[in-house]
Amino acid sequence: MSTKDFVEKDYYKVLGVPKDATEAEIKKAYRKLAREFHPDANKGDSSAEERFKEISEAHDILGDQKKRKEYDEARALFGNGAYFNQGGRAGPGGSGGFSNFDLGDLFGGTQGAGGAGAGGFGGGLGDVFGGLFNRGGAGAGAGTRTQPRRGQDIESEVTLSFTEAVDGATVPLRMSSQAPCKACSGTGDKNGTPRVCPTCVGTGQVSRGSGGGFSLTDPCADCKGRGLIAETPCDICKGSGRARSSRTMQVRIPAGVSDGQRIRLRGKGAPGERGGPGGDLYVVVHVGGHPVFGRKDDNLTVTVPVSFAEATLGADIKVPTLNGPAVTLKLPPGTPNGRTMRARGKGAVRKDGTRGDLLVTVEVAVPTELSDKAREALESYRDATASEDPRSTLFESAKGA
Repeated sequence: MSTKDFVEKDYYKVLGVPKDATEAEIKKAYRKLAREFHPDANKGDSSAEERFKEISEAHDILGDQKKRKEYDEARALFGNGAYFNQGGRAGPGGSGGFSNFDLGDLFGGTQGAGGAGAGGFGGGLGDVFGGLFNRGGAGAGAGTRTQPRRGQDIESEVTLSFTEAVDGATVPLRMSSQAPCKACSGTGDKNGTPRVCPTCVGTGQVSRGSGGGFSLTDPCADCKGRGLIAETPCDICKGSGRARSSRTMQVRIPAGVSDGQRIRLRGKGAPGERGGPGGDLYVVVHVGGHPVFGRKDDNLTVTVPVSFAEATLGADIKVPTLNGPAVTLKLPPGTPNGRTMRARGKGAVRKDGTRGDLLVTVEVAVPTELSDKAREALESYRDATASEDPRSTLFESAKGA
């Protein structure tokens, strides 16, 4: 079936269902019409036979979710059934047809003698439908050249130290992937002279019918999708043109990367074939821990011990930073245990180059051993504050609840 027929035919009308019909409604309508117009029930009736073919064709398209979506998109693109006239123009069809619209201009193709693409357009329209419905365009025979092939994607892992993850690092990655065979220069042929596959005519793909005028495209089984066949297969790659190759690459891991993050490096995967682009490299990052610092998004965290006197009376305390000089924070009098303060700009590097903050959590250190003088001082403090009960509000709140 030509592209013109495909676009013009209203399969919904053939089955007598609305465009938003469900799968169950389509199946029900098809079964009813198929029984009515089946050749066995209408022996010798050629019109019934043609009607049955139309019904079957419509069900093949609308009964398949993927085909139906492609069909709807095509009809929406070309005005719900616009027809193509002899001059390569689309005439009005349906409610939204084209009037004097040159499809050759739209797709950059020109019509010439013998330029029989899909629907009579030289190249452009055939290319569009070739990609949309896996249909072959003009020139599927002699003169078709083999197509470039994109390289495979590769996934690798790297482990960074805590500091490297915060500041960024360049690390070597040794990767093993498929690449053009060096022994045969990627041709797959020992003599370097492969021939074009006669089955797919160098395209690496073959079409198979699926009913309803559709054809689906699969990799060619004879050439394994390469479009070329080696007369004398290479001893290393066995005619595939690809061989296992190892290489070491210096990869820059951006600053601020987090544990488990997956980084995509475009074109850094396996090399392409016949001028095709390289695949992508995906690097999964693992980040080690740090004995002092932690991390929360773009901020670094640190727990700083302070004495009871510093927390009670207030003090200026020094706090370490990651790979930088210490900063001094002012501890207000009466600072409770667990309070978090912020040292701005001392955290991890953000994507825009700025830095997050360092979150400093205060932890009051309780001494395990006391000198006689310190014990006497604490006992004096205890006696002086004996009238204060820090748990009085706790019991009151418990009774109120």
